[in-house]
Amino acid sequence: MPDPGVWLGVDVGSVRVGVAVSDPRGVLATPVETVARTARTPPAVGDADVEAVAALVEEHGAVGVVVGLPRSLRGDEGPAAERARKYAAVVAERIAPVWVRLVDERLSSVDAHRALRDSGVAGRRQRAVVDQAAAVIILQTALDTGRSTGSPPGERVGPGRRKPRTKDTRA
Repeated sequence: MPDPGVWLGVDVGSVRVGVAVSDPRGVLATPVETVARTARTPPAVGDADVEAVAALVEEHGAVGVVVGLPRSLRGDEGPAAERARKYAAVVAERIAPVWVRLVDERLSSVDAHRALRDSGVAGRRQRAVVDQAAAVIILQTALDTGRSTGSPPGERVGPGRRKPRTKDTRA
């Protein structure tokens, strides 16, 4: 990871935001909280869920935040990825100068559901914690990637920053 210290992981859903936190050495991710999403689209600084994430950054003294970027199995980005990008940009604006990074989160929710089911958490009770479990998976993957490569995972997000241009692959 680029900076040693506590990192937050965020799983952005349409109804809830799951949040996880790392230990101060950036080795282990643990669940923290599930925050109800504000219905506002696009999100904005001042929305209750954005402010809750910012409060958790401050409370834990986080040096960075990783936000899951939902891509298809082929790596394409759809509407959910666009919503995650907008949410990450708003969080970045709110918590600057703390870093925000987008990291690939393919199948994190599927893995979270599976892990909860395997640990005996019933279907109805999963809803309350699946977003936190997905945030743990997102953050743990980012921590492990950063440690193994020596580079920050994913892409850095700046306030109001747009999606980077990609090469047009049409013939």
